[in-house]
Amino acid sequence: MTTVLFGVFIILVAIGVPISFVLGIASLAAMYFVADYPMQVVVQRMFAGVDSFALMAIPFFMLAGSLMEKGGITSRIIRFALSLVGSLKGALAHVVAIAGVIMGGISGSGVADTAAIGTIMVPEMSKRGYHTPFSAALVAASGSIGLIIPPSIAMILYGVSSGSSIGDLFVAGFLPGALIALGFMLVSHILATKRGYPTEPPMSGAQRWASFRESIWALMMPVIIIVGIRMGVFTPTEGGVVAAVYAFLIGKFVYKELDWSSFPEILSSATANTAVISFLIATASLFGWLLASEQIPQQISDAILSISSNKYVILLLINLLLMVVGMFLDSGPAIILLVPVLVPVAQSLGVNLTQFGLLMVINLTIGLLTPPVGTALYVSSNVSKVPLARLSTAILPFIGVMLIVLMMVTYIPQMTTWATKG
Repeated sequence: MTTVLFGVFIILVAIGVPISFVLGIASLAAMYFVADYPMQVVVQRMFAGVDSFALMAIPFFMLAGSLMEKGGITSRIIRFALSLVGSLKGALAHVVAIAGVIMGGISGSGVADTAAIGTIMVPEMSKRGYHTPFSAALVAASGSIGLIIPPSIAMILYGVSSGSSIGDLFVAGFLPGALIALGFMLVSHILATKRGYPTEPPMSGAQRWASFRESIWALMMPVIIIVGIRMGVFTPTEGGVVAAVYAFLIGKFVYKELDWSSFPEILSSATANTAVISFLIATASLFGWLLASEQIPQQISDAILSISSNKYVILLLINLLLMVVGMFLDSGPAIILLVPVLVPVAQSLGVNLTQFGLLMVINLTIGLLTPPVGTALYVSSNVSKVPLARLSTAILPFIGVMLIVLMMVTYIPQMTTWATKG
């Protein structure tokens, strides 16, 4: 059965079939032609995959992201970031990195943040003389931080799959995300100095204060969500509801940029995105159940542990495995498929599951920026009209920053374990 399962999987991926259908079709082929499972098992396993209270957070955070996008949040965040770094060399590049962190704290989706930031910033940077491949690469890298900064959909999936505390994962994501953004700013400063990128007109104290006041409601959203979950005021799922209601109230009654006429589009977008993710989770759960029934996770775990008994060597091998997987699978299916395989290995090594969750998420975030399935890279290429080959070269310094932070998370547990309760 394993031969058919992986054979069909590889063929379908090679011809470009969407990954959710790849997982479902490969599973059906193996079950029907080899194992002769009753077909009602398909429905049972797919339903079991999405039958989770914690996963209900995803549609609410999706809705919150759509409401924030239409409610005038992005432009205010960019103006606020500019007020902080306008006098620095290559100011607009620093704005992109800061906006990536703040937007990540709102939407939880790296691809959505890349599109939102890139649409505004790439044309503006081109007007100011920034090289377009550099601008597009920075937008893709900064937008991808949305997978690391809470509330992160990837962390929700990992928490549900591994039984880890989603609240702990959310809190632990702040430091690595901030370090990555600071690294992007350092790279941007070096390149801006070398290439002569401009500063922006300095803002007065009054202008900075006005910019802060305009954006304060947007900046408060991730604070409310994280503090509420951490303090036990509400669960992550209830936090998604709070985020959606908060986004509606701010966009409609404070910023007054949400029109009732835009709600069908907002709801349609949130529903479509939720349906895509839910179907992906369902088919990945079926695929993962078949792997488990064939004891594939245990075999892979044994193979990894047989290579070396050194904890640090094994963690390095896991990083390499995740990087390769991230080149071909998006974070959602990769997490669902690999958590049952790798979490037991991590536990046998005594690795904290919050630390391991950040390790997985950062690796898969790098996958958003690497061909052939680098989703954020494709989005940025489409927005900027920069060919993928040039963009893949321009993004290498930013991937280097993420690799440095990944190594820190891997080998300095205190970077993430401080967030674990107790």
